[in-house]
Amino acid sequence: MSHKPAPFKIHGLQGELLANEPMSKYTTWRVGGRADWFYKPAHLGDVTQFIQRIPEHMPIFWFGLGSNLLVRDGGIRGVVVYTSGLLNQIKMIDNTHIYVEAGVSCAKVARFTAREHLTGAEFLSGIPGTMGGALAMNAGAWGGETWDFVESVTTLNYQGQLHKRSPQSFDIGYRQVKGLQNEWFVATKLKLSPQVDTVAQERIKTLMQKRNESQPIGLPSCGSVFRNPPDDYAARLIEAQGLKGYKIGGACVSEKHANFIINQDNASAQDIESLINFVQQTVLDNTGIQLVYEVKIVGEVA
Repeated sequence: MSHKPAPFKIHGLQGELLANEPMSKYTTWRVGGRADWFYKPAHLGDVTQFIQRIPEHMPIFWFGLGSNLLVRDGGIRGVVVYTSGLLNQIKMIDNTHIYVEAGVSCAKVARFTAREHLTGAEFLSGIPGTMGGALAMNAGAWGGETWDFVESVTTLNYQGQLHKRSPQSFDIGYRQVKGLQNEWFVATKLKLSPQVDTVAQERIKTLMQKRNESQPIGLPSCGSVFRNPPDDYAARLIEAQGLKGYKIGGACVSEKHANFIINQDNASAQDIESLINFVQQTVLDNTGIQLVYEVKIVGEVA
């Protein structure tokens, strides 16, 4: 049964407001029901105006590249604010600091900093998301974590007000950031180290080669489904249960990397969620280890 969103209009904004927009167009898994409303802001000032003027109590969901995210088949109630490629400013502040808005892809940040002869952010080349998402979950790869380099963040609240926050405002851990109540990350100031010659560019090439060799690049997935447990790897635990290639509906555990689930044959979000739960339960039953989701599951069941 289709859901009909409550109508509303906001005049004078520069962004684009869409009704009943299918989230499958935007998620890296290529699944997901419809969002009641989907807003593509023109710039940061535009989105602050939008947030101030939407109907009171309307749920707001911030959305970047659609990686690390499973949107259920029933879709998302309220409004989705789409940042990818829109909140897209990235610039040098001084010799060691850069300003990055939430919609800039992590890979672009890695390339930009390398070109500017800064090192530290190379690991971001392996994260298939935006800086907003990386900040929200303390994304990491190859030993690097996003918040290791954050000097400050800019957040936006439900009233459309911008705030500057320090890392000390949050409880930051492995793949999680706590303490952000009814605010969203819209920009960050990163502090990096000067580098000599092309060290960072060479490191990015090496990391991308490793990624391409070990992960099912080019197939619809969300990246890593589960966090690595202490002193172990989720992929090793899943593979040890013989689950590579295991399918539910159109969803399949990757043969190349067991911590990836791919949309192999027109999977539904329910197929993927069922497979995630099956993998988690199988590992728990056989090892006693409870794998924790790295992927975020949102939206309504169809």
